[in-house]
Amino acid sequence: MASMGLSLSSPSHLLLGMVVLWLLSSPAFSADPDPLQDFCVADLNAAPISVNGFPCKPITNVTSDDFFFDGLIKEGNTTNTFGVNVTAGDVRSFPGLNTLGISMNRVDFAPGGVNPPHSHPRATETGVVIKGKLLVGFVTTGNVLFSKVVTTGQVFVIPRGLVHFQLNVGKGKALTITAFNSQLPGASVLPFALFASNPSIPDEVLTKGFQIDDDVVKSIRSKFGVQAIIY
Repeated sequence: MASMGLSLSSPSHLLLGMVVLWLLSSPAFSADPDPLQDFCVADLNAAPISVNGFPCKPITNVTSDDFFFDGLIKEGNTTNTFGVNVTAGDVRSFPGLNTLGISMNRVDFAPGGVNPPHSHPRATETGVVIKGKLLVGFVTTGNVLFSKVVTTGQVFVIPRGLVHFQLNVGKGKALTITAFNSQLPGASVLPFALFASNPSIPDEVLTKGFQIDDDVVKSIRSKFGVQAIIY
């Protein structure tokens, strides 16, 4: 089993992250359908069929490694448009999460980096700041902004489906570990959803919706031709 020592925090901060994960593992917090068996390790190579999740790997093919994941140890590459990198620990990279209703991400920030406004349609998010200082905020459906600067060891929560962001306001790099009550929370990143969809949203919708000129729409589109973050 790979070491899960995460050389990125003190033991107390790692404990906070573990507590977050434990809380989200409780059925009371589960957003995905309840499992009907002990486990259902995802068979990511199964022929596509219509199920709410992934087919189960045959139990005879399940190994201990299916229940361990070391993908959050390595720092992500933040040399992109936003200066942020999201390393997802969801069912697509950690098949043992299938049907369990939880997942975790690692989010690395360069100085001044921003995780741009986005939402997770299938999950509430909670996170612990492992390093640095972040301005974290979300906007309600009544257009009210709730935000606060959070520092190392502090925890934040984002209600399911609400638009939110994180901005590195410290002097150096920043790091958070976030947890979700879904095996695949999904992410709708507003800059990409609005200006890099395929096919494109009609310019008239954007110019009238944002009360801006055509040349502004074209300028913004040119900056988001290639997605800079993978969720």
